[in-house]
Parts: sequence; C-alpha cells; structure tokens
Amino acid sequence: MIKVKAPGKLYIAGEYAVVETGYPSIIVALDQFVTVEISRSKSFGSIVSKQYREDSVYWRRRGDQMILDNRDNTFNYIISAIQLTEEYAQSLGRAMEVYDLRINSDLDSPNGKKYGLGSSAAVTVATVKALCRFYKLPLTKSKLFKLSAIAHLDVQGNGSLGDIAASVYGGWIAYRSFDRNWLMAARMQEDLTDLVNKPWPHLMITQLTPPEDLKLIIGWTGSPASTSHLVDKVAIQKSNQHETYAKFLADSKACLDELINGFKDGSLTVIKDGIKRNREILQHLAAFTKVPIETPILKKMCDIAVDHSAAAKSSGAGGGDCGIVVADSHTDIDSMIESWKQNGIQQLALNVHPVIDLDKE
Repeated sequence: MIKVKAPGKLYIAGEYAVVETGYPSIIVALDQFVTVEISRSKSFGSIVSKQYREDSVYWRRRGDQMILDNRDNTFNYIISAIQLTEEYAQSLGRAMEVYDLRINSDLDSPNGKKYGLGSSAAVTVATVKALCRFYKLPLTKSKLFKLSAIAHLDVQGNGSLGDIAASVYGGWIAYRSFDRNWLMAARMQEDLTDLVNKPWPHLMITQLTPPEDLKLIIGWTGSPASTSHLVDKVAIQKSNQHETYAKFLADSKACLDELINGFKDGSLTVIKDGIKRNREILQHLAAFTKVPIETPILKKMCDIAVDHSAAAKSSGAGGGDCGIVVADSHTDIDSMIESWKQNGIQQLALNVHPVIDLDKE
C-alpha cells in the first residue's frame, strides 16, 4: 500500500490579482492534510472518502480506460487527477492497473464546514502524488505542480492554482500564476510529457523564509465561502471598470513586490506594513466590484487584531472563511483571541508546514 499526504494552504496576500497572468502573491502551507492511500485491486477498483462514505465510487477497466459505475459523484477533482496522471503514465509506457483509493481529510471542521484551506487542491495533489508513486513515475515538485494544476483547472475552470503550489512545495511561497490561455492552447498541440517538462510562461514559485519573530495567527469566521463564485463575480465587474481594475492590479503588484522583499530582507516591519496595505487594496476592490470580500465578521476580526498591535486581513477570496494575522512580540495574542471568542471568531490552532522534500517522504 502507498500512503501520501498534501497540506492545506492559506493566502497571505495578493488575492484576486494573482488570478491574472504574472501577478504575485504570498501563500503558506499548513499542517492540516488530505491523505490518500492506494493499493492494488483485482477486477474492480474503488474510491472511498472517510468524509463521504455514502458517495463511494466503484470502477473497472475497459482496456486502459477507467469505467465508472457511478458517474453522479462528489469526487470530480479526484477523478480528474486520476485521468490526467494515468494519461501521463501511459505516455511513459506504464500498463494500467486496478486499485482502491482511500481519501481522508482534516481540512474541514468536524461538522463538515469548510475552513477554506484549499481541500480541493490538496486532494488533487495527494491523488496525483499517490498515483505517480503507484506507477513508479519520475516525480519532481515542478512536475507534480503541473500535473495537479492541469487536473484542477479541468474541473474548476478558473483560479490562480496558487493553492496547488502551496500543497506541492510547503512552507511560505511567493507565487506568480502562469498564462492559462497558453496552457489551454498547448494542451491541444503538445504531448503531456513534453508539457510538464517545459517551462510555463510567467510561472514563478519561490520559497520564502519568514523572520524568526513573525507569528502567524489564523481566525475562522465559521462561514464558508465559494472561491470560484467570488472570483467569477470580480471577473464580471472588471470588464465594466477596466481602468479601475488595472489600478487595482498595479497597486497589488507594487504591494506584493515590497512584501516579498520584506521576507527576503527579514524585515517584519515591512511585512506588517505590506499586510495592512494589501487589506486596503482589497477593500477598494470590494467597493468597486460590489463583491463582499471583507464581511462584517472578517472586519471585526481584523480590527481586533489591529487594536492589539498586529497586522491583519482577509485570506483568499474572502466572503467568509479565514483571516490571517501577522503578529510580533508587541502583540497581546491571548487578549486578542479572547476578544475574538467574544465576537464569535475561532482561532484555528494551525502551524506552517515545513518545506516539502519529495525524496524524504
């Protein structure tokens, strides 16, 4: 049996702008995981999730093709990851086999609510990673990212794929999205093996090292949000207000360039200032797109953090889910968290997942 895991993520800065080709963001991987186990089977295979046992999928082979016995399932990202990885395996001459896939996730709350930690990305990465091990395929972080990004994009259709990068690389990363129009065209013309081996236009994934005294604290509003729906809403508005949106992109890029330099220089002051500035930039985006990025409870969470000498903002698409706080020795963290509790905000006791080494897993 093969067992692998992929961590969840949170956006630190650069949201929304990062969906545009070449615009930077900062993302962190967290120590909550999707775990995938794979083992050989005989005539029939299965896909079973601990969280969704009633929706288990059973399948068989017809030649090299996977034939699902139940197409009405909740495992779209897993199926896409399987199909993409098997296409890659066949291009490398591997014979297809039948297997059982078991998935377990701790990226959602015990009662099933989503924390917004990138569960769809993590399950995609974990599935691709498990199958690459199963078929003994050559694997690097770059190849794992590219295979997972294609599989995820096939299902979601939008987004930056930064959550995929965080699940692949671990730690803190600076991420700049690739040209998705180029990828769609390239997939029609190029062999998958060539595609994952070549550079992708504008893609950048760089590991960052935070200052030693930086403390990352995560607050959860208890209200899940749909990233793809919120991104779609912003996309609709940007075409109506092109100049305003272009200014948002320029402001976000300038802010993120400073933030990334703050990490490189080990300056917590620059990082905190950048977080505050990025919050303001997202507030301006919300105002002209009418998209509720910073909900009232997220605003309360951030304001409480600022009152306790920290920098804070919504994380990811906003609209609910999580906010992040960058604190230092001047922050009274216990008092801040107590104030959160009084306002219905829960601290998620999560840590940053270390940089991933595929060779040591």
